[in-house]
Amino acid sequence: MNVALAFDLGLAALLVAIAGWTIAARANIGAIVLFMVDGLLLAIVWVRLSAVDVALTEAAIGGGVTSMLLLGAATRLKDTESNPEPAKLTLLLTAGALCALVSAGLAAVVFFLPDPAPTLAPVAMANLAETGLGNPVAGVLFAYRALDTLLEKVVLLLALVGVWSLARDEAWGGVPGLRVYARPNTILVFLAQLLPPIGIMVGIYMFWAGASQPGGAFQGGTVLAAMWLLVLLARLQQVPAISLPWVRLLLVIGPVLFVAIGFLGFLVADAFLAYPPGYAKPLIVIAEATLTLSIGVTLGLLVAGPPETRLQQ
Repeated sequence: MNVALAFDLGLAALLVAIAGWTIAARANIGAIVLFMVDGLLLAIVWVRLSAVDVALTEAAIGGGVTSMLLLGAATRLKDTESNPEPAKLTLLLTAGALCALVSAGLAAVVFFLPDPAPTLAPVAMANLAETGLGNPVAGVLFAYRALDTLLEKVVLLLALVGVWSLARDEAWGGVPGLRVYARPNTILVFLAQLLPPIGIMVGIYMFWAGASQPGGAFQGGTVLAAMWLLVLLARLQQVPAISLPWVRLLLVIGPVLFVAIGFLGFLVADAFLAYPPGYAKPLIVIAEATLTLSIGVTLGLLVAGPPETRLQQ
């Protein structure tokens, strides 16, 4: 057994152990922290499978933003529960059995694929040059599955509207409170002053590099959202009111411009979300740039939660 195989086996065993621990955890906060660790380990698994784009997304969305959303939800639920009851053993065993069943089904699909497995990767790579991109993942997402990519951004907006709908009527259009998160201390304030300039550059680089290397709008937007949230949690800036015009403009500019580029395809390439020859890469980069901004603002406001106070005029 070589070192690489031993590492992979240990990683797989640790992943399964933490997943089981997550299911068995009695406290919501503890289960969410374990879920976060599981997501970061999954990112390492995707790296070992040479799927760096998926690893970046898993670390940013699965291990990062999703965990913060769950922490916020758990804290809000805790405020409404006087004596929360621990989960019953039967429920935990049922959840574990269902997870094991799903895992076994996925494993069966992977292990019983024909050899070689059916794939369109050679066709996608053969036509990648027409998009002007060097990253096949970005090429697939913006050329062959562009409508799926657009709908993913729309789903984020719909999720944000759902969060906002939880606000009281008198607070609608106001300011999210971020009250469920810890009050800032000197270390948090120091990090909020130190890290954002570096994080912003990293987010911009991840978006820009996505055209030819692993990265892209989702990964870059998530890094920007994390830096923005760090500043907000440290109370260096106030969370903006959701009724402010610039906030709503940043939320929709990415999907709206993507749709505009899609309709431009009807005029110059005879199809929705088709790109004219020679202009595919510039149009895709413009769409990704605006989507990065929209994703960053959307994720930040999702974590901030529903508005709690009326906007002060």
